[in-house]
Amino acid sequence: MSQVEEKLAKMDLVLPEAGAPAGSYVPTVLTGNLLYVSGQISVDADGAMMKGRCGETIGVEEGQAAAQRCALAILAQVKAAVGSLDKVVRVVKLNGFVNSAPAFGDHPKVINGASDLMVEIFGDKGKHARAAVGVANLPFGVAVEVEAVIEVAS
Repeated sequence: MSQVEEKLAKMDLVLPEAGAPAGSYVPTVLTGNLLYVSGQISVDADGAMMKGRCGETIGVEEGQAAAQRCALAILAQVKAAVGSLDKVVRVVKLNGFVNSAPAFGDHPKVINGASDLMVEIFGDKGKHARAAVGVANLPFGVAVEVEAVIEVAS
């Protein structure tokens, strides 16, 4: 077990299985030392999609939990692509999409669920650039989707 996975275990968090793509794309693309991770949707520990619209059917806290699950799915994809989370050199960027009611404006607070987890796990190398965007809908009605750019050791 990697040091990162040991840290996750101490936090009572388990990586999900790396999901297969649901269309004509790949889950990750490695170019040089940058690993681009396709958008990961919010799925709970039991595999159920975490659905809802922030500011309408769910609140900020539920959105943050959904964003954290997206971050765990990103880490699962990283592990599947490079073999170990200990190869993460830096979390470069997260792009977060929040299924939002028209008047909802707390997208950054929601995506903090993913950002905070990356910093908690990786420390300074988990600090990243970011976008947090509200959208009218997401695939399958999920609450959050997050994509990432991760620098990895070769």
